[in-house]
Amino acid sequence: MEINAVINGEKVKVTCHPNKRLIDFLREDMGIISVKEGCGEGECGACTVLLDGKAVTSCTILTGQIDGCEIMTVEGLDKIGELEPITESFVRNGAVQCGYCTPGMVISTKALLNANPNPTEEEIKIAIEGNLCRCTGYNKIENAIKDLKVKES
Repeated sequence: MEINAVINGEKVKVTCHPNKRLIDFLREDMGIISVKEGCGEGECGACTVLLDGKAVTSCTILTGQIDGCEIMTVEGLDKIGELEPITESFVRNGAVQCGYCTPGMVISTKALLNANPNPTEEEIKIAIEGNLCRCTGYNKIENAIKDLKVKES
């Protein structure tokens, strides 16, 4: 199947099997390594990407479903200058330890702030509830997002 999509701001036209998982397509065919496989079932959030502006787990999306869509990963956020404020806040608040969950957390944060630039504490918790982190205990991540929303307000 020919896939026409916008990935990290660039139009791509790629022939690919429509049943290939998006995570595999991004990593293997597009060389995008920020999407990590954790569970392979959409439960851990390590492979979270923005699909048409919404946070989704790329291990649960098939490449045939992205034709005509826009995909954004951490690499895309970096390219357009939107990664730095988020990562600076994560670092400043000690929300980065092993780093495995960080790309998914960053993408979920971006999706949240796109939809709601001034989220409540409860909305922050809901936005990242699909992202598992075994290192920080979430408080530092929640504080990083709160710090970000204060900076953007």
